[in-house]
Amino acid sequence: MHRIRRAPRLPTSTRSLSTRATKVLSALDIPTETGKVIQGVYDGAWGGSGEPIESRCPSTGEVLATVSTATPKELQDAISKSRDAYKQFRFMPAPRRGEIVRQIREALADKRDELGALVSLEMGKIYSEGQGEVQEFVDICDYAVGLSRMMNGRVISSERPGHSILEVPNPLGVVGVLSAFNFPVAVYGWNLALAMAAGNATLWKPAPSTPLCSVAVTKIVAKVLEKNGIPGAVAGLVCGGKAAGEAVVGSSDIDMVSFTGSEAIGKIVGKAVQDRFGKVLLELGGNNAVIVMPDADLSLALPSVLFSSVGTAGQRCTSTRRLYLHRSIANEFLERLQKAYKTVRMGDPLTKGTLLGPLHNEGAVGVYKQAIEAIKSSGGEIIAGGTTASTELLPSELHQGHFVQPTIAIPKSPSTSQDIWRTETFAPVLNVALFDELDEAIEWNNAVPQGLSSSLWTRDIRNIGKWLGPGGSDAGIVNVNVGTSGAEIGAAFGGNKSTGWGRESGGDAWKQYVRWSACTVNFSNEVPLAQGVSFDTS
Repeated sequence: MHRIRRAPRLPTSTRSLSTRATKVLSALDIPTETGKVIQGVYDGAWGGSGEPIESRCPSTGEVLATVSTATPKELQDAISKSRDAYKQFRFMPAPRRGEIVRQIREALADKRDELGALVSLEMGKIYSEGQGEVQEFVDICDYAVGLSRMMNGRVISSERPGHSILEVPNPLGVVGVLSAFNFPVAVYGWNLALAMAAGNATLWKPAPSTPLCSVAVTKIVAKVLEKNGIPGAVAGLVCGGKAAGEAVVGSSDIDMVSFTGSEAIGKIVGKAVQDRFGKVLLELGGNNAVIVMPDADLSLALPSVLFSSVGTAGQRCTSTRRLYLHRSIANEFLERLQKAYKTVRMGDPLTKGTLLGPLHNEGAVGVYKQAIEAIKSSGGEIIAGGTTASTELLPSELHQGHFVQPTIAIPKSPSTSQDIWRTETFAPVLNVALFDELDEAIEWNNAVPQGLSSSLWTRDIRNIGKWLGPGGSDAGIVNVNVGTSGAEIGAAFGGNKSTGWGRESGGDAWKQYVRWSACTVNFSNEVPLAQGVSFDTS
């Protein structure tokens, strides 16, 4: 049995939970008593006596819980215990590690609906998206189970007789995972599953606004580890704010840092980790574009653009921010898109039929308002939305939520030198421009600093070849007749340029979670030098 450290009772806001919130939290054994402080640090034992943080529901504004954080000493202890756990875990055979991941997969699948509801409650995305996010964790576990028997090196022919060269992967160490609020479960899952299959320990520092998701997930994982006699610090958790993140990023005992967040913070993280010669994986901003050609099937393109721009209230890294329409079909497409926007049902993300939940916090609403004002003040036109949600559209219990109208705007100029086009607005704001030639649209697609996701709608094979080729999209995700959002786990996920060049999830992403060694083995009776070098002293 793991030990339970008794944290001191910390001051907390008085809360009276709604029936809605109580039901979701109780299903995951998260305490709902008034004044109860939930422990937010796990290193084999639950604890945390640092400054508490509040989890608030973005739909209602109610305080869901108060969660303890790690003090500086507790944080260093957690890092040290992660290190010790790694030193033990690395010797477990990879297929056996895969079996642990399989058990985690089963435990998560059993709680998919409950965790999905918690994601909706604490983050704000609609319930089906919350379920889908947990399913993504389940899927990457499936992937990692198979991968645990396939993390292969290579045998390379040597130019020297009686020699072989091997490229050998071994566990890396401790992976620090700094995740963002918008995917409070899946991003950690991408990292945990691959890191664990590769023989590493992880230490999770979640976004301070979604601590309950991290506590719930860690409880599920911890039970599996405990059942198998594995140190809990193999999958540790430290809730906290900026100081906790800085400690993880700056620690030489953290071999690799996986950071998901803004470009500005990602630049700081990247420099700090590189300064100590650690490994870093960055998943940063996305300023994603969709190009619709005149030969496109508009009946398919329309719902795809709608979901990619409005889904998750525009708070996906892969949300569509820019829409480039060929001039010949622009009027028709925009007319149909405006009608589609009017059908989007805003409301409680836990209610069936809701398609648009709230923005995550008041700061996000401020970003939305600033973007709308920038478009208007520069001569742009708002053709749908453009305001926060009227309380008349929402039941009284949602009047304190962070709801905004999904917006379609036509900036005065398509020039990508303007901040309107170059800046990622993490809200449902879709900027539209018209083009005449595909080359022009591709140039606009590539002219922004970010390079995460992109999409071309066409049925002309020549357009597809151009789009996928060396003169095509420079993003990490280059889709054809598929929207910018909704990537599967089978391929590596990540972007180029200021998106950070990181790759997570499928494909060859696992190779970042190991250390590689080139090993030359001599099984001959001589010691020849490579390249025919002679160093004869006789």
